[in-house]
Amino acid sequence: MLQQRTLKSLTRAVGVGLHSGQRVEITLRPAQPDTGIVFRRVDLAQPVDIPVSAMAVSDTRLASTLSNGGAKVHTVEHLMSACAGLGVDNLYVDITAEEVPILDGSAASFVFLLQSAGIELQNAPRRFIRVTKPVEVREGQGAAEKWARLDPYHGYKLSFEIDFSHPAVDSTGQRVEFDMSTNSYSRDIARARTFGFTKDVEMMRANGLALGGGLDNAIVMDDYKVLNAGGLRYDDEFVKHKILDAMGDLYVLGKPLLASYSAFRSGHALNNKLLRELLVRTDAWETVTFPDEKLAPKGFAQLARAW
Repeated sequence: MLQQRTLKSLTRAVGVGLHSGQRVEITLRPAQPDTGIVFRRVDLAQPVDIPVSAMAVSDTRLASTLSNGGAKVHTVEHLMSACAGLGVDNLYVDITAEEVPILDGSAASFVFLLQSAGIELQNAPRRFIRVTKPVEVREGQGAAEKWARLDPYHGYKLSFEIDFSHPAVDSTGQRVEFDMSTNSYSRDIARARTFGFTKDVEMMRANGLALGGGLDNAIVMDDYKVLNAGGLRYDDEFVKHKILDAMGDLYVLGKPLLASYSAFRSGHALNNKLLRELLVRTDAWETVTFPDEKLAPKGFAQLARAW
């Protein structure tokens, strides 16, 4: 049987929120089978649980935000991406503020935290959502067009294409494909950092955003070049970060996908729109388990290795 996974022990991290600039502590704790991933706002007078689901996404401006009533948690996508990449099904995330810490701007720190706590198999079947018919969402026309799509696939594969008119981005790879069966999330995707432009950062800060952002947790570019002294971690780090984000955005579905995801200029909003369209199309998906793990797609039965 292909089993669900949680942590062996708890682990903690302290950082600042990318947009809020607030100090925040998160504690990652094991959870029982079929719990899913649950954020818990422990800073509130009465702690509030915010279970992860596609319908709990309440805001997608610059990040993915989950809500339950008046309680919110912002910028969940990097931690969710790490959970997707390592195959963590059940997890409690205690958080002391309304935004997940940005740490180094990638998912690498979350991968380290999860692996340092240890990943444990649970006595319950891992449930997948298998896409059986194509589902697509599109927005805009001409130069403003963007789209995202899910197709049937025995495994999990993502391809993404970006289109930035900027010298530093244009000189790198604009399209990348990542397949969980043949590639390593920890090695190939997790270290890709979020990125932004100095002109946009100034505007965002004027609007109370990106208050915790800087060269230590993002790739920052002026009109011509990357300003970070160490340069890029991957030759195609920009588009790889879009894959990283997409994996986090799609994992709020609550179960791992068996599908091929492809996208052009997509983002948090369109990714969530795609999930909602999928859920409405009840003829386009089914829930499956693998009583014999040999029948599961390659790469899903093994516990993810460190890079």
